[in-house]
Amino acid sequence: MTPVELSHTVLRAVRRAVDEGELSVAVPVRAVVTPPGPGGCGDYATNIALQLARPAGRAPLDVAQILRQHLAATDGIADVTLTGPGFLNISLGEAGVSAEVALVRDILRAGAAYGHSDVLAGEIVELRIPYDDVRAEVVADALGRIIASQDGRAAVEHREPVNLRPVPAPEDPAPLGPDAARWALLHPAAHDRPRITADHLVQRESNPLFRVRYAHARTRALSRNAADLGFTSEPGDTRDSEAIDARHLEPCGSPHTDADADADANAEAVDSGHRAPSGIPRPEACSPRHSDITSLVTPLVTALADHSRILTTAATRRSPDRLTRQLVTVADAALALLPTVLPRGDEKPSAAHRARLALAEAAGTVLAGGLSLLGIDAPDHL
Repeated sequence: MTPVELSHTVLRAVRRAVDEGELSVAVPVRAVVTPPGPGGCGDYATNIALQLARPAGRAPLDVAQILRQHLAATDGIADVTLTGPGFLNISLGEAGVSAEVALVRDILRAGAAYGHSDVLAGEIVELRIPYDDVRAEVVADALGRIIASQDGRAAVEHREPVNLRPVPAPEDPAPLGPDAARWALLHPAAHDRPRITADHLVQRESNPLFRVRYAHARTRALSRNAADLGFTSEPGDTRDSEAIDARHLEPCGSPHTDADADADANAEAVDSGHRAPSGIPRPEACSPRHSDITSLVTPLVTALADHSRILTTAATRRSPDRLTRQLVTVADAALALLPTVLPRGDEKPSAAHRARLALAEAAGTVLAGGLSLLGIDAPDHL
């Protein structure tokens, strides 16, 4: 369940309480759901009970108790806890479905819109930028899309007093090309001077933009390769009950080259248009046990689960660099897992392979959506 879907779910709970005579209030046009604050718990929290308490003539905790019953009975919500003066803390999930599986399903269902919310619904965010400042123009352009993803609208103007003045680029970034130029201007924090160098063009692990786009392209290649092997993705348990064959594993961090890909094409998400460049690490489980898959899955699931919060923060704090760093985190976590997705050697595709493929596709979806918000292309082939 995405934040937008959860917001609508909260409003439906209010409407049910009103229809059943438990509350006498006008149903609000929106319900704000955010990550829990200090003292909170679960996946999201809402202050809707505090908002309705006065017009309902009830104590906030009474309103929260009424809404809690309706929310707890909703599919996709595992638990609702009350904290503070009347905050509703909501844990997502389904009976018998892990949080990891629910997250992957939510991402694949929402697609590029995953992480979008209505936190800024109806708000107009003024972005006043200086004239003739290419970095300010690019930052404002990206913020316009990021703010729109939270249902707000950015109003960009060239006038004083300026409220968006990132440190200017030391030189014209245009020679880097549109994608690398935008990344060079957006990746550093506003108070940091951007580097306008050819490092943003090299296809090496030292280049964060390349890692993000490469991770996205590999997830697409994995889907193509899986189709060739006769299976598709299905969210589920990413661990097998049996051990990984140690013969197919390499030491952690060993470099993966084109020669390696040619030697084991089934084991890698590569095809004739998608080879792993020399120098990109191939971080795999050091131990041949599937229990080690957990150490690869957990960082990626954590990064994906954090995407909604970071996207909201990037919008409300006018900081697209938060989104760029988030994409790098997702990409690095994905690149560690991707070599385990396809069957190796004479292995048959299992439920775990389908689950890892679904997780990889979810990562690719988040990377593509994030790059789109930044105005940067996410190619299927690199």
